[in-house]
Amino acid sequence: MPHDYRSATGKVPEVTPGFWLIKIAATTLGETGGDALSMSLGLGYLVSTAILALVFAAAVGAQIGARRFHPLLYWLSIVATTTVGTTLADLADRSLGIGYAGGSVLLLALLLASLVIWYRTLGSIAVDSVASPRAEAFYWITIMFSQTLGTALGDWTADSAGLGYTGAMMIFGGLLLVVAAAYFWTRLSRTALFWLAFVLTRPLGAVLGDFLDKPIGHGGLALSRAGASAVLVALMLVLIRLVPQRPASKLH
Repeated sequence: MPHDYRSATGKVPEVTPGFWLIKIAATTLGETGGDALSMSLGLGYLVSTAILALVFAAAVGAQIGARRFHPLLYWLSIVATTTVGTTLADLADRSLGIGYAGGSVLLLALLLASLVIWYRTLGSIAVDSVASPRAEAFYWITIMFSQTLGTALGDWTADSAGLGYTGAMMIFGGLLLVVAAAYFWTRLSRTALFWLAFVLTRPLGAVLGDFLDKPIGHGGLALSRAGASAVLVALMLVLIRLVPQRPASKLH
């Protein structure tokens, strides 16, 4: 297989239990933060998506341009993908009329296409292979699709399927436990399980974020979006400080 590794050390963090805790906090922040911009501030989905797309481009550009792994820069880029993913999915689902089901199917196709093209181009979609600008570009494009898909999938499950926020959290939390069990007790591809878990953490965060800030009459806690977002930022900073942040090392 062809490889495009710049060094033995990657530009993304090693996947540990702490990684997943921070990822879930980031995806929840993406929901509350995106909704705060588009709804609480009244900017709407289109304007909010344009603003957050610029933040995403700047953060990812800095991440790709960095010569080594920087935890804060990496997680800023993750938050940027999940916030723009929130408003972009809402724009497609609600403003453009594609709907949750149609949006989920379209985004799943884009996600799978991104993974296939990445694999055929560089020969690996494993996290430890993300050590060159080309690999990072594929990585962040794939993440962008996965974050947007997760928003649409979470809304579809909680709203259209009528499961509500707590029901959807149980569904996606249960699926993540199944993936974890497969990791520990089967020989299934670790790379495939990683991407499956990565996708599933996004709808979990989406419905958790909605649960925090949606009205009580709709099944939420009616917390302030800005306040919830501030608490989640603080939680992420604490976790980043406490959880070891090592770059993924090339295993090949």
